[in-house]
Amino acid sequence: MPRRRHWQELPDAVRRHVEHHTGTVRAAYSVPTGASCDLAAVLDTDIGRIFCKGGETDGPTAWLYRNEARVNPYLPEVAPRLRWTVEEQGWLLLGFEYVAGRHPDLGPESPDLLPVVQLLSSLNRQLTPAPPIPVQRFADRWRDLIASELVDGDTLLHTDMTPRNFLLGDRLRLVDWSSPARGAAWIDTAFMLVRLIRAGHEPAAAEAWARQVPAWAHAPDEAVNAFADGLVRLWERKQQAVPGPHHGPLLDAASQWRDYRERINAR
Repeated sequence: MPRRRHWQELPDAVRRHVEHHTGTVRAAYSVPTGASCDLAAVLDTDIGRIFCKGGETDGPTAWLYRNEARVNPYLPEVAPRLRWTVEEQGWLLLGFEYVAGRHPDLGPESPDLLPVVQLLSSLNRQLTPAPPIPVQRFADRWRDLIASELVDGDTLLHTDMTPRNFLLGDRLRLVDWSSPARGAAWIDTAFMLVRLIRAGHEPAAAEAWARQVPAWAHAPDEAVNAFADGLVRLWERKQQAVPGPHHGPLLDAASQWRDYRERINAR
């Protein structure tokens, strides 16, 4: 993850360019966790609060900011609106509608589980067929993990179902659309299912929750089985390549899900 930069560390010309959109930035509060970007800050401005994220245009994550800027105009209101982009002196910054909220609790019996399932169901309806924008096919992203026909489809997917990308305030919002893909409508629910297992759900209970999403309820068993196996191999690779504090628990959750599916298919 890049070193997090603070607002005052940006070149003067970059900050002035931002203020052409916002008016005076009276205060800036760095966001210490979450987005993998050089800068993530809440700006208090003449036009109200703005969430600003971005980084250097020649940095390893610049393509993520461009992805998010390209897809945002086509997203439903569950995604905060992109107000402006600034590209100046080697920096690319995105200014979003500020959304207050907390991350949902995904544990068993949590009341937050209902708005999550409602959001996933709504996204499937609104983003199928996928908007006419160039995004990677999920089948290409996972080409060495799963047969392409099993995950192909025409739904615009988020693909990063970490709880920190959900903000629950007056309603549930989904942020950080930097890794979109086009694929089968049930895939985002499959990613979320593993997060539920990590949060303490048994695999059977997590799948029962997922069946409330119509796209998941109609997902072919063959495709889901292959996805579960591919997800284990993906987290094994990540754990071996760059061990992180969350890789091990997610590998364990994915393994629990794959093993559960193997057991029920063996009956």
